[in-house]
Amino acid sequence: MKEFVHLHLHTEYSLLDGLARIDKLVDIIKERGVRAVAITDHGNMHGVIKFFEACVQKGIKPIIGEEFYICHDMTSRANREDTGHLILLAKNNTGYQNLLKLSSFAYLDGMYYKPRIDYKLLEKHSEGLICLSACLAGHIPQLILKRQYDEADKLALWFKNLFGEDFYLELQNHNLPEEKEVLVKLREMSERLGIKTVATNDVHYLNKEDSELQDVLLCVQMGKTYDDPDRMKFETQEFYLKTYDEMLEALPGCEDALDRTIEIADKCNVTIKTKSLREAAEGGNTNVPKEDQLGATENFIPKYVPDTGESSFEFLSRLAWEGLERNYKTITQEHKDRLQMELDTIHKLGYVEYFLIVWDYINFARENDIPVGPGRGSGAGSLVAYCSGITQVDPMRYDLFFDRFINPERVSMPDFDVDFCMDRRREVIEYAKRRYGADHVSNIVTYGNMQAKNSIKDVARVLRYPYSEVDKITKEIPNKPVKKPPVLKYYFGTTGKEEDKQYIIPELRAMYD
Repeated sequence: MKEFVHLHLHTEYSLLDGLARIDKLVDIIKERGVRAVAITDHGNMHGVIKFFEACVQKGIKPIIGEEFYICHDMTSRANREDTGHLILLAKNNTGYQNLLKLSSFAYLDGMYYKPRIDYKLLEKHSEGLICLSACLAGHIPQLILKRQYDEADKLALWFKNLFGEDFYLELQNHNLPEEKEVLVKLREMSERLGIKTVATNDVHYLNKEDSELQDVLLCVQMGKTYDDPDRMKFETQEFYLKTYDEMLEALPGCEDALDRTIEIADKCNVTIKTKSLREAAEGGNTNVPKEDQLGATENFIPKYVPDTGESSFEFLSRLAWEGLERNYKTITQEHKDRLQMELDTIHKLGYVEYFLIVWDYINFARENDIPVGPGRGSGAGSLVAYCSGITQVDPMRYDLFFDRFINPERVSMPDFDVDFCMDRRREVIEYAKRRYGADHVSNIVTYGNMQAKNSIKDVARVLRYPYSEVDKITKEIPNKPVKKPPVLKYYFGTTGKEEDKQYIIPELRAMYD
């Protein structure tokens, strides 16, 4: 089988839109013997680290990208229809950093229904990037569909001037009438302007038969029902992970555009230093890059400089020993040994600054009468944290273990769970920015999975199944079900009993399987 590298692909991190699970995607690419694959989720880079590690561990080159929402002026809220799509891929680590910057700007400065960038911002952060003209929703295809051919040429030349040989016109064919019109014009534009073409498929799911599931997922996203004639839907079943032969069948005579995916893959070389890849390399995984590409075990914690002139470790030690005297009427040798052991471990593993920074902003909150929680999670097992005032839970009294928090045998960053009053937590964040610099303070995102009960209810609503029938299923599912709850086997007729053959919701069984 000839190689075709997918450069336009949406994983499950294109939330409630993409169905390409990263682990399954990488397994299929490995089975096909393809050297590389890209991730280009809609308007985010949430899945990049998971994708990067999954690819590298299987010996596949990860191509890091994003399908951006781009407009002409992201400060404007006048025209929602101005927003188009654009594919950007990182050639190198400079390009990867620019992807991160553009994605961050899109959320912080360009949010208007979608996180957007504009052409002016792209011009500032184009180094190290490869640009593809995107799907039908791209500005160039949209201009073609509007018969504004001169404007389409003008925009294409702007991209060519900015990216040089790293700008490509995307050729796609999902059997949509509009695509066939755009396809002809893009090939003419390529010859007329001297811009290379590349073949892509707008992958949203891995297998052709998954199209119905993705359609249901879109209905969940939009709050629509499956039979709603006015809802958005994919008109064909062609948005899957095609082989070279399937791509050639869709784009006959475009062998050069298919082969150019290899050219682009060879251009892209990004290395992300992650702890799990380093551990895999140390464990003998030969697919993982060498240690010098993965980085050492250093962390990126800002430096804490005490006002007292002491070193950071001297300052933390003094806080801890003074707190020991303050918190315990009777100090035993066990207390002293435990405190010294923790201090030595914290110092050895390079977490002194982390403890002091957490102590610093908690101390700021208490001095300014901002309510702070007593501490929870494994951090409550640290005597140093208790004595220094980070936590207010006595680990000696409750026999809490320090090595659940920090374990020298399994090096990983400690993590204090600190709760602040929701009405004044912003003051603590602003203090941290002033003290350590805004470029060292960031919010983080968490991902929620659709749980069994809500998933079934959502799908049943989309398919218009009676609530009474769905309620029978969901009431039998525990709040924390096992991976395949027995109750679902019963309702979906998988027990083997003849009377159980008639499952209630066939579509749900297909999704469940």
